Amino acid sequence: MTDMIVKLYDLEPIDNDTELFEQQIIIKQALALDRKQVCQFVDENFSDICSGWVDECTACLLSQPTRCFIAVYQQKVIGFCCYDGTAKGMLGPLGVHKNYRNKGIARKLMFQCFLAMKAAGYAYAIIGWVSSTDFYQKSCNAIEIADSFPGVYQRMVTQV
Repeated sequence: MTDMIVKLYDLEPIDNDTELFEQQIIIKQALALDRKQVCQFVDENFSDICSGWVDECTACLLSQPTRCFIAVYQQKVIGFCCYDGTAKGMLGPLGVHKNYRNKGIARKLMFQCFLAMKAAGYAYAIIGWVSSTDFYQKSCNAIEIADSFPGVYQRMVTQV
């Protein structure tokens, strides 16, 4: 696994709101009141990937404004993306329910986080422990950071 970096000052907005809207998928910034639903979604769908994602989401959902964007379909969470969960300037975790993938939801969630980070004054975003470098290279021109494993995660109580 590696970390990747994205230039936020060169960020160009994407527009797939119409397509998602036609599918009745809404992308929005989560509220602290959404914490239970978001964390339950993350636990049920992604705990096998990383059990720590629930903790990162919790941290992001307890800040004001929250640092978590969600995708909602028929009043159910189907995707999420957070930033500043483990460390300042970091994007992630990011996940979309398997039944809703390949619709542009992950990319839209990610860009909403990037825009919020840019508005907060960040010049760069770090995407930690990337499992699919191709996705991030194609989606946002992310660049791999050499020798970045284990990075900030070496401070975890459990060994990586």
